[in-house]
Amino acid sequence: MDTLETGSTADEIDVHRIMEMIPHRYPFLMIDRVVDIVPGVKATGVKNVTINEPFFAGHFPERPVMPGVLIIEAMAQTAAVFVVHTLGPESEGKLVYFMSVDGARFRKPVEPGDQLHVEVTKQRSRGNVWKFTGRANVDGNLVAEATYAAMIMND
Repeated sequence: MDTLETGSTADEIDVHRIMEMIPHRYPFLMIDRVVDIVPGVKATGVKNVTINEPFFAGHFPERPVMPGVLIIEAMAQTAAVFVVHTLGPESEGKLVYFMSVDGARFRKPVEPGDQLHVEVTKQRSRGNVWKFTGRANVDGNLVAEATYAAMIMND
């Protein structure tokens, strides 16, 4: 899917479109696509976790595990795509900064070969501040969850 109209429900946003929407790039782009996006409500990001991820070289060489903070980052990037899609093209490429992360819980390790599904749900927004809940799953099993707030920076 190349473009999406604001206000529509999208089936999928691919990595090329994601890179038009948010400024993150390899090696810090933590989502490969966004599926099931409902503007103003929720979105689900997908990350295919491979052994080639640069963080596995040191976390941990004998038993590679995706760092929990990067799972939270995948939640934030999914939320950023959600915000851009909800607000429309004029918000593309704007930086979204964390303001807080609350109640982060890591339930199970995420390993090479896993497909991480990150669902973010908007709790509320006021001005340029948005609050979300995020839940990350692998094979339908909860691996991490958090509540977080972010601010969209205007130029």
